[in-house]
Amino acid sequence: MTQGEALTILKTGANVYLTGEPGSGKTHTINEFIAWLRSCGIEPSVTAATGIAATHVAGMTLHSWSGIGIAESLSRADVDRIASKEHVAKRIQKAKVLIIEEISMLSSATFEMADAICREVRRVDRPFGGLTVILVGDFFQLPPISRGREVKFAYSSPTWRDLNLITCYLTEQYRQDDAEFLAMLSAIRSGQVEELHYEGLMTLHTELAELPPDAPKLFSHNADVDRINAAELAKLKGVSKKFKMSSKGKDSLIEGLKRGCLSPETLELKEGAAVMFTKNSPQGKFVNGTLGVVSGWGADGMPIIEIRSPSTGSGHRLRVTAEPMEWQLEEQGKVKASVAQIPLRLAYAMTVHKSQGMSMDAAIMDLSKAFEYGQGYVALSRVRRLSGVYLTGLNQRALKVHPEILKKDKDFRAASDAARDAFSEMPEAEKVTMQKKFVKAMSGAFITESTKHEARVPAEALAKAGNPKQKNAGGLPGRLAETLQAVRDAKSLKDAVKARGLVASTIVHHLEELADFGLLVRADFAHLVPIDIVDEVHGALADAQGDKLSPIFHALHGRHSFETIRLVRLMR
Repeated sequence: MTQGEALTILKTGANVYLTGEPGSGKTHTINEFIAWLRSCGIEPSVTAATGIAATHVAGMTLHSWSGIGIAESLSRADVDRIASKEHVAKRIQKAKVLIIEEISMLSSATFEMADAICREVRRVDRPFGGLTVILVGDFFQLPPISRGREVKFAYSSPTWRDLNLITCYLTEQYRQDDAEFLAMLSAIRSGQVEELHYEGLMTLHTELAELPPDAPKLFSHNADVDRINAAELAKLKGVSKKFKMSSKGKDSLIEGLKRGCLSPETLELKEGAAVMFTKNSPQGKFVNGTLGVVSGWGADGMPIIEIRSPSTGSGHRLRVTAEPMEWQLEEQGKVKASVAQIPLRLAYAMTVHKSQGMSMDAAIMDLSKAFEYGQGYVALSRVRRLSGVYLTGLNQRALKVHPEILKKDKDFRAASDAARDAFSEMPEAEKVTMQKKFVKAMSGAFITESTKHEARVPAEALAKAGNPKQKNAGGLPGRLAETLQAVRDAKSLKDAVKARGLVASTIVHHLEELADFGLLVRADFAHLVPIDIVDEVHGALADAQGDKLSPIFHALHGRHSFETIRLVRLMR
């Protein structure tokens, strides 16, 4: 199934399980869906199975969102107690669409507990109290943490069955373009690893003296990661500088953000330290996973990073000052908690678990102590090409995937094929009708292509999508008027994000709404985009076939964020 086909199904309001191989565009597709919901005035509840995944999607863990916390089981009294908490009840009552990322790492028990709380709060005896539920993830990747006990996958839950999920299995590939590498990953995923695959990987075994100095090392255990990072930093001469994380919001929410943040609470750096960026730059100067070296300190004491990633272009060295950025927990379009830290971590080593969701040009991997199904698969699939894999150790366990998943995957693929065929045969008018009904049921405003560009009519349509009680003198709902003013006043997208308390993607979507109705001019926002990149991005947009942004992002080698590309697109 393509991303476009999956997005069409998502827009009908069906409960969906969105899956696919690493690099197939699951995150991009769900972000497009979130953007569409927000353009219709529908704010989704975005959650994830782990704190790390939650920071990637500007959401919170399902555990926090549902109020279950670290509980491993709930009694009837526990359900009543949690459901009676005002902040939990208010959050769940207001919810309309619930998105759960990294579903492979969520146990069946946790899935059922969250379901029980939603049913109790909403007083509706249907899965998750009647919410539209979107599950995102790949069961071939890391499973739930077991702590020595047997843990069942979420799909084994009766709740999963009762949701009547439509499976959307993405089959396009945007991360890897190396045929040999793709064949190897496919063999691991299908449980058909043969001796030739082991032999192929062992040819990548690299002696310590030949390892690239700026590539991160992936280990299966935290102890190895901490040891390597500390040892490598200690080797460097000079005085170290420490940068403390700041925070805003409730302590319980902040702790969740800290656990999920890839940048440490105390970041210790020295000149010459190998580092990795842990967020995308709003200006497109770096992306999550970009590698570099600390080359000095700015006038304000912030680290200056020389980016050495191949993504910056052959022979090119870009120097950027790394300034604090925010990781936010967003709910109903509002920031509930945030932590701020320089978006860096030492890049000498990290665990495979923390690498999930990242894309890298190169990585050094020690898989000699792999203990979990999927660890080797996750580690290898972080890298774009086989030439970027440097192997220092490998055991037989590393290339194994969960045997239960092998069988289940066939069912998921078959279900996805059936859904694709059914929707392909459906008249377009019927699909649009389904989408309209869904938006109406969510109290949103459905905007069709035919009405998008009806100039100066939009006040009424926009009022439906926003809060009619909060309109400015020009007829705009408050949310759009505030964003427009914030953008006009801001020096950068980062400043606009801070001013509005929203994530960057939401800011850009507000601008796209305004543009669709002829209420945005280039002068309103052009200053958010560095002038020296406009021609490059325009060229990539001109060469692109179709409206998908992922191919453009990859054609630009990740130099510019999705938000930057969309802003440049608005200039056309």
